[in-house]
Amino acid sequence: MNKGLNYSLNTKLLFIGILILFLLPDTFGQDKKSQLQARKAKIEEEINYTNKLLAETKKTKQASLNQLVLLNKKISHREELINAISSEINQIDSKILQTNDTIEELTDNIKRLKEEYARMIYYAQKNKSSYSRLMFIFSSESFNQAYQRLKYFQQYSSYRKNQVRVIIETQKVLAEKVALLQSQKKEKVTLKSAEEQERKKLSQEKQEQDKAVKNLSHKEKELLKKIRESEKAARQLQKAIEDLIAEEIRKARETAKKTGTKPTPENTFGLTPSEMKLSNSFAGNKGILPWPTERGVISETFGEHAHPVLKGIKTKNNGIDISTTQGAIARAVFEGVVTSTMTLPNYNNVVIIRHGEFLTVYSNLKQIYVKKGDKVTTKQKIGVIETDESGKTKLHFELWKGKVLQNPQSWIAKSR
Repeated sequence: MNKGLNYSLNTKLLFIGILILFLLPDTFGQDKKSQLQARKAKIEEEINYTNKLLAETKKTKQASLNQLVLLNKKISHREELINAISSEINQIDSKILQTNDTIEELTDNIKRLKEEYARMIYYAQKNKSSYSRLMFIFSSESFNQAYQRLKYFQQYSSYRKNQVRVIIETQKVLAEKVALLQSQKKEKVTLKSAEEQERKKLSQEKQEQDKAVKNLSHKEKELLKKIRESEKAARQLQKAIEDLIAEEIRKARETAKKTGTKPTPENTFGLTPSEMKLSNSFAGNKGILPWPTERGVISETFGEHAHPVLKGIKTKNNGIDISTTQGAIARAVFEGVVTSTMTLPNYNNVVIIRHGEFLTVYSNLKQIYVKKGDKVTTKQKIGVIETDESGKTKLHFELWKGKVLQNPQSWIAKSR
């Protein structure tokens, strides 16, 4: 007499299992899919922007080093995009396997349910006589046993109805899973086609890269001359910044002598409490500072690098170079005070802003909007970036903590 109860419980558990099979794989995979698609969209945006910059530099017919740098950047983005598409294809493959497994499980469940239901129908037909049911109930030894037998018939009838419902629901889920599988396979075909197209573009870009390297390799003397000029200009800028820092420290020491106090090694600038607060606030924003341009790509990173054309030649960058569009504006990455403006060969106009013990340096400006002593706010416009005769618009940006150069890329946000 517990058989009907067991049937009912098993039916409920099976139905719950079917719902879990139907819902879980899609729920878990959706977040990852969204992340991959967002990543793809971001990379595609970077490629389109780099194409725009390349178009500006190609207005001159002569191959330039900046064109090669931007082309290298685009190739790097294209490879990243192909990897993102491959990751999405791998995820689709995994989901197709999961869906196939679920379809097999559901098919097996339907088969078992139908077999069980067929056995019930056979049993019901065999024992359909109302007389035999009544005899079964009235032959009970007690009223309680008669009641239990009556309940058994009621539960058995209910179980048969539930069995039909579960079969129908399982068939519905199976149909939806089959449709999902077809959709996933179509999506995979689309992604594979996109991946193939991106690989063709990558091949073309690498051919263009080889051609640019060949053209530029014939200009070895010209390139070497530019390297020497850049190195000389970088030394001049570094000396100007170091002299500025030395002067600030000297002033702090003079003030300390007058007041009878001595700056601590951690506070060689002799910061006031408000300057110390600003300095700490700047440090607390490491990794999330806004970019010094509204749009742009980092065309040269911090530190020492092999020259993209000349073998055995290395170049050093004290900051980062951001390529942007013609007419772009440089902006302050944090609130502070303009501590100096100057004009230097190769760097045009330079603005230096102090943020407590930190300095940010904005070079290659053709026009500046600020002057020494001005207080600036975060993202305030400080000048227009110079565009050279080749169509290159590039901001050189440096960041110092006291006398120590920092990698600006570690300080600014990963995306604008």
